[in-house]
Amino acid sequence: MQAAIEHFVQHFGYLAVFLLMVPESACIPIPSEVTMAFAGFFAAHGTLNLWVAGVVGALANLAGALIAYAVGATGGRAFVLRWGRFVRLNPHHLDRAEAWFRNFGDKAVFWSRMIPVVRTFISLPAGAARMELKRFSLYSFLGSLPWTIGLALGGYELGRNWTKLAHNVELVSILVAVLVVAIAFLLAMRARRRKAKAEA
Repeated sequence: MQAAIEHFVQHFGYLAVFLLMVPESACIPIPSEVTMAFAGFFAAHGTLNLWVAGVVGALANLAGALIAYAVGATGGRAFVLRWGRFVRLNPHHLDRAEAWFRNFGDKAVFWSRMIPVVRTFISLPAGAARMELKRFSLYSFLGSLPWTIGLALGGYELGRNWTKLAHNVELVSILVAVLVVAIAFLLAMRARRRKAKAEA
């Protein structure tokens, strides 16, 4: 998938960023981390403008969020659970988004846009709750902006320093390996805590 996203962004620029970012907020798991990082990478090489790419990504997130909001408002949870399997929607992800909305109300729409997984599904409970559309749109856009620009900046810095990194492949490989092991360890510990809690 990464190679396909890279090719699409490289050849279609802002249009590709928009088309790839819309589904991500409409509960179809196309990773925004990859899309926006590549947008930033190509911005470093002069193909795109970094800030324009970030704004386009946030606008696309808003468009996708409005689609998910409409689904939540009209079909609700039953519709999502029935058809969500076709886009690999995990019911646990929907549970997390609903819990966020219950705990934080309208503000969850803003803050969750900067949190992986939850950001993808928060529009569904917001729509089911009939959150005011103007406020939902504003919070969705403003919450998405730091996320899209931050990811684009990461890709931009990677693009700027690509030559240096290419000369230090061994060091980069070690760092990536350490990061992967650390993430795996944290996930294992988290799963163990959940299991212990469930057994208790």
